[in-house]
Amino acid sequence: MNSSTRWIVLVSLGLVLVGTVAMIGWRFNHDLALATARAAQGGVLLPTRCGPIEYQDVGAGVPLLVVHGSGGGHDQGMAFAGTLAQHGVRVIAMSRFGYLGTQMPADASATAQADAHVCLLDALGVGRAAVKGGSAGAPSALQMAIRHPDRVSALILLVPLAYKPATQADSAPPMPTWVEALMMRLIGSDFLFWAALHVARDQVIKVVLATPPELLATASQQERSRVNAMLDNILPVSTRAEGLRSDSSVGKQLTPSPLESLHVPTLIVSARDDRYGTYASAQYTASRIAGAKFVGFDQGGHVWVGHEDEVMAEILKLLDLPVRP
Repeated sequence: MNSSTRWIVLVSLGLVLVGTVAMIGWRFNHDLALATARAAQGGVLLPTRCGPIEYQDVGAGVPLLVVHGSGGGHDQGMAFAGTLAQHGVRVIAMSRFGYLGTQMPADASATAQADAHVCLLDALGVGRAAVKGGSAGAPSALQMAIRHPDRVSALILLVPLAYKPATQADSAPPMPTWVEALMMRLIGSDFLFWAALHVARDQVIKVVLATPPELLATASQQERSRVNAMLDNILPVSTRAEGLRSDSSVGKQLTPSPLESLHVPTLIVSARDDRYGTYASAQYTASRIAGAKFVGFDQGGHVWVGHEDEVMAEILKLLDLPVRP
């Protein structure tokens, strides 16, 4: 190959590279703009005595405060529970500390967040509400029921991040240090998280959603859409990063709670193959709360794949509402 030909080849490759980079950049910016607009939709920043809290409020009937998990916000909470508004439930989905429009205070402990939940109900004029805490939203939901029993009419913990004694066997091996480091790196960059969704989606489902990706292969189209939307809606991760880092810290400092003091209708749900290991802690928590109902699935992962209808039906039963198709 003579020098003239080599020059033409190099220029051609350079043009292809520039074009590819430009296309990737355009696609990323386009998707991020859509995700940012989607995350803001329906959110209202409400002044409370605990500071401004972002929330959504739909439906009428039994008030249900939805406390989202890691990577969430008011949008995730509404995606999880919004359909309950069609069954006589007033769904109040909020953004926890460090998520979307709710700022991170100096004290972001589960007890401080629990008190903020009550501040939100006060600002909305809601005296008592059922509380649903999912994953990393469970610690503050549980603390709300313990600290403010007069404000909680029912407690729902889905795949909860919860304490269990070391003497009780784990239901999943601890997350390797390198996996946690990778997750922290992903949540620090909108671009890295977006790129991972496109080039290694199954691995993101496995690591971030702690769910065996093969479950989606046999799941219904409705369930696949639900799980994929959950994953896509973590973007923009940059507006959730403070909350995610705080959740990681809280999860490492779980301590026993006076569960025996709770006398509220309680539903706790988990799956054995949840890679975050919530099954064992969910079982333990249910065993310590008088009258608590534990629903355990053999498969489903951290997002209970294939069991959405069952979970919603159990919630409606707990709230003493009719289960309709």
